[in-house]
Amino acid sequence: MNTDTPTSPAEAESPASSTSVAHLHRNWVWRMIQIFMQTLLVPLLRYRAEGLERYPADTGALLLINHQSYLDPMLVGLPLRRPVSFLARDSLFRVPVIGWILKKTYVMPINRERAGTASIRTAISRMQEGYLVGVFPEGTRTESGEIGDLKPGFIALIRRVDQPIIPVGISGAYRAMPRGSLLIRPARVAVYVGEPLDPACVAELRQRGRESEFVEYVHKQLELAHQAAQDMLS
Repeated sequence: MNTDTPTSPAEAESPASSTSVAHLHRNWVWRMIQIFMQTLLVPLLRYRAEGLERYPADTGALLLINHQSYLDPMLVGLPLRRPVSFLARDSLFRVPVIGWILKKTYVMPINRERAGTASIRTAISRMQEGYLVGVFPEGTRTESGEIGDLKPGFIALIRRVDQPIIPVGISGAYRAMPRGSLLIRPARVAVYVGEPLDPACVAELRQRGRESEFVEYVHKQLELAHQAAQDMLS
């Protein structure tokens, strides 16, 4: 499924998805940001998204996303009707304006070095309610556009997830809003939703003592999604 510069969420999400998770409502902050992105920034960024049909229509899911800029949560949620509840490092909640927006748009704080029990419980609960929960395993934004080392803390969450786990690749956002910049620049940006991780492989790697293998597996799947997003811009 292609969504080239969608003008409304309804154009980018299937009827099945909107019906089965109809009890989830975006609040006014989320909706206003979404409208702003659609009307002003989509043309500026020449935004494209592919693979949206891979989001489950009748259940929540865990999204593993490469991290390029502060725009990433909005870029992932832009074409969707249901809200995405992100996990973000707790230090961001202390940043003026950004912290307020995070609190108003379903974002849950988490220590990037170790996943807190309360955050994990909240994330699991939201997925059970039908939310898409987004995580940035790198823990910080890239400077080069490439995927960096992954922080192992996200493994504690994956071990408890029964819902689909989906890699999402973002390309071009680090040019649109480079690390250290608060200004958005014209750039081409693409989002690619990859195939869900193999449940059998996840079940095997989530065992104790195989954390490094699990991190390597997730890194490879993120690389594939990221490469697909890059290909969309070529």
